[in-house]
Amino acid sequence: MTNLADELLELAVATARETGRMLIDKRPVEGPAVVLTKSSPTDVVTQMDQAAERLIVERIRAVRPDDGFLGEEGAASGGSSGVRWIVDPIDGTVNYLYDLPDWAVSIAAEVDGRVVAGAIEMPRRGETYTAALGRGALLHTATGTVELRVNAEVPLDRALVATGFGYAAERRAHQAAVLTEVLPRVRDIRRGGSCCVDMCALATGRVDAYYERGTQRWDIAAGSLIVEEAGGRVGGLAGAAAGPEFTLAAGPGTFEALHDLLAPLDPARD
Repeated sequence: MTNLADELLELAVATARETGRMLIDKRPVEGPAVVLTKSSPTDVVTQMDQAAERLIVERIRAVRPDDGFLGEEGAASGGSSGVRWIVDPIDGTVNYLYDLPDWAVSIAAEVDGRVVAGAIEMPRRGETYTAALGRGALLHTATGTVELRVNAEVPLDRALVATGFGYAAERRAHQAAVLTEVLPRVRDIRRGGSCCVDMCALATGRVDAYYERGTQRWDIAAGSLIVEEAGGRVGGLAGAAAGPEFTLAAGPGTFEALHDLLAPLDPARD
């Protein structure tokens, strides 16, 4: 598995970096065109989301034609190799649309249903985050590579907590109500607009925790591995797995404390 995970990670990193460069180099000066909306008028897909996913699938299939895919913009295919790629071509599309820096390309590879390699590329920050199962998590920049560790045992009143909001008005209203209960109990809240960026911030110690309702598999596949390999914990409520219902991530001790604060607030409903 080690050699396969290394091979998959190398391909994920190369593909994510190429895609990130393309998204910067080919971004229209007037901004990318919105080609469709999904759950609401503010949940947009641009032509660059679609172009990025096509590029990712083409590059990986050229090397590994028997693998499967699950992509946010529609790439979905089975495979015969036992490997499936989970792709978010632009996590933080609204940030990309507005030319804000916090967006990322996320590529994860799972073997027989378990994520073993993940790469998250943040082109505007010049940062690449990587992890392989059992091998730790790393941050690569122009100045070098550092091993990542989450902050552990941070008391809630000193915890900087990242979160995100859904697109539907009803969901946002409940999330705002939850936030009013959380905010007085923590150091502060950060809302960046990208699940991948938030999870990598957690892995680097730039925030102490992250929670959100509505994250999809492609949002969290690579980021969860990076957080866990950095010593953090990722899950849902009451022992459930992280997913669309709810995702919570933090270092040991902080995870449990934030979970116990959130759970009575029913944050997994709309």
